Amino acid sequence: HMRYYLIAGEASGDLHGSNLIRGIRKADSGAVFRFWGGDKMAEAGGAENLAMHYKKASFMGFTEVLLHLRTIFRQMDECKADIAAFRPDVLILIDYAGFNLRIARFAKENGIPTYYYIAPKVWAWKESRVKKIRKYVDRLFVIFPFEIDYFRSKGIAPVYEGNPLIDSIDQRRTGLLSHNEFAAQNGLDGRPVIALLAGSRRSEIGYNLPFMVELSKQYPQYQFVVAGVSWLDKQVYTPYLDGSDVRYVCDKTYELLSVSDAAVVTSGTATLETALLGIPQIVCYRRDWASMLIGKAFLKIPYVSLVNLVLRREAVRELLQHHMTMKNATEELSAILPGGAKHEKMLADYAELQRLIGQKNPSDRFAARMVELLHKDLNEKHGEKSAHTANNGASRVLSAAQDPSGATGTSTSPDSPASK
Repeated sequence: HMRYYLIAGEASGDLHGSNLIRGIRKADSGAVFRFWGGDKMAEAGGAENLAMHYKKASFMGFTEVLLHLRTIFRQMDECKADIAAFRPDVLILIDYAGFNLRIARFAKENGIPTYYYIAPKVWAWKESRVKKIRKYVDRLFVIFPFEIDYFRSKGIAPVYEGNPLIDSIDQRRTGLLSHNEFAAQNGLDGRPVIALLAGSRRSEIGYNLPFMVELSKQYPQYQFVVAGVSWLDKQVYTPYLDGSDVRYVCDKTYELLSVSDAAVVTSGTATLETALLGIPQIVCYRRDWASMLIGKAFLKIPYVSLVNLVLRREAVRELLQHHMTMKNATEELSAILPGGAKHEKMLADYAELQRLIGQKNPSDRFAARMVELLHKDLNEKHGEKSAHTANNGASRVLSAAQDPSGATGTSTSPDSPASK
């Protein structure tokens, strides 16, 4: 029975990890699991196999990490001890680079094969992590087509089988409500809806939601609805919504998008989810100048929207920092609404995006490849071990025959690392 240890450090990793576990079970029915993750992974792989819940270990942002350094290092030690006790055939790290790359180093030093699923976004920032990936990771599994060439150029051969967001969207699509049902359940009126995705962190919401609320006042014929996230209290949103016509729903992002005519999105994965659901969007993103300048210095990418990065052009208009003006936003939003000048073009661009990353059941394909490569890697490892043992035995016999004193010289075989 193959033993799999998985580590995910936030909600998205838990979701993709759960679909990966189901996929591994299909490819390897005797699979034994242990993992750091959340409720979804526990549901897929057994609650008794959950070693640590990410909610106890989730720290975001520079200051928060500094404040919790002692906790983070303690958890890292606990994680290493748990991996060592479980003795996995493979360690599968899911995103969450700050923590996982340190664990990868530990695994490498202890001879545990390490697979990285959902590569750290080193093409965007912290390119220094590429060296660590090359050094400590045995197999890299990437989820964007443009990452293939990027990692190849860095001397890493990645595996690409599509994007796991496709699975999470397909799983949710079945239970989606009609516009009228959604409106009735969430206290909305009969007007068509525009979704506001203001970010998943307190600071992002503070910088972007007030602008979105102002924008809503230009479109009284639409009902604007903000998509809240459960890990932030409703009070984070209400000060900005008070006195406005904007409504709030929580943990219903897909459901909200599916009944919307358009969306205003900050950035991140949400831009891709919006596009895969076929909802026209504009990206509005503002941060404090210090973060933005630091970001600009570290960011190595032409766009912030994943839609544009995959399509390699600005299919979705990005209004960043000083470009985020009411004039620009109303122009762009009016153009992508039904009947607008850019509406059909955006849907055609989305169809191209679907062709590039929209193949069905990616998690099952990634899982099957992992199981297949694991067998191959372990066979090679055992092959090397037995060849090494046989070589040692043969060279001892040989050197004993050549040198009765028992002293042996060292030689470099053409396949050994030293000769390369």
